[in-house]
Amino acid sequence: MDDRTFRNAMGKFATGVTVITTDHGGEPHGMTANAFMSVSLNPRLIVVSIGEKARMLDKIRESGKFAVNILSEQQQEVSMLFAGQLKENREADLDTIQGVPVVKDALANVVCKVYGTQIVGDHTLFIGEVEDIVLRDGKPLTFYEGKYGKLAETQLI
Repeated sequence: MDDRTFRNAMGKFATGVTVITTDHGGEPHGMTANAFMSVSLNPRLIVVSIGEKARMLDKIRESGKFAVNILSEQQQEVSMLFAGQLKENREADLDTIQGVPVVKDALANVVCKVYGTQIVGDHTLFIGEVEDIVLRDGKPLTFYEGKYGKLAETQLI
């Protein structure tokens, strides 16, 4: 199969949208990612997958800390900003938790210290031990077949 077929197949899996943030040299840095999952309850571990060409790779390695910010359906522009999809030069609206930059008003800010790493293919998996969490109400921003979306209203029968 070719790379496009593989990417199209992976795009059939609907995901939420996150922004991964870290502090490097006293400056906040972030990137949009949807390769995120929980791993363990005891200890509390999550994993994010970062491509070998991403500038965030060395920043997280060096800082040893990062946050996963789960975006709400109102935060598509935040995702686009951190994905480099906006032409205008703007600053992100960030806060800090335990010295780690986080996206304001995200559905969840999950602050982690690097627990371990694993190089797999052309990505590095960062396993994060969760140190703090802030939660907010709302609905998630979704990503499916290369497009942003929202959850449809559902009714329980």
